[in-house]
Amino acid sequence: MKSSGPRFKVQFRRKREGRTDYRYRLKLLRAKKPRLVVRISLRHISAQVLNFTPQGDVVLVSAHSKQLENFGWKDGTSNLPAAYLVGLLCGYRAVKAGIREAVLDIGMRHPTKGAKIFAVLKGALDAGLQVPHQEEILPSEERISGTHISKYAERLKKEDERTYMARFASYLSQGLNPEQLPDHFNSVKQEVIRQLGG
Repeated sequence: MKSSGPRFKVQFRRKREGRTDYRYRLKLLRAKKPRLVVRISLRHISAQVLNFTPQGDVVLVSAHSKQLENFGWKDGTSNLPAAYLVGLLCGYRAVKAGIREAVLDIGMRHPTKGAKIFAVLKGALDAGLQVPHQEEILPSEERISGTHISKYAERLKKEDERTYMARFASYLSQGLNPEQLPDHFNSVKQEVIRQLGG
């Protein structure tokens, strides 16, 4: 590709950095609805409901996986169950703020069936936020509750306890047995509903 000459056009900085797809963003803005923006890092998950203004985006409500500790969450802050709980938290906050519908903004991420992004979406939907989506892209209830993690932990503990202790060290240091993750998930989910859903 030519990098100079009279017809060369320098892309916007955020496009050059691979942080914003401006064509995709324009399509979202044309919906004239708030955007449910989901961002995932190696350690955390965040969800925000934003409104566009000519001066820039305005955050209406937000939720971050670090805030799950306030509801008793002892597990990791970047796995699938945590993603669902962040979506649930953000969804309830949005509904309480009078926001009834939004469009999903996944940024530059590729939409993969059952991904963490769609676990956040499932949480927001369960909280009562209306977001256009296809049902088949959402993760299963088994994966959302962490049943797949607990089954793997049970199998690994029987086969190789040393690897089990190393692999689940962060769980065990928090006083949480990974085999009990679905029960822990459900208790935290009920606490979020109790505090925000009523």
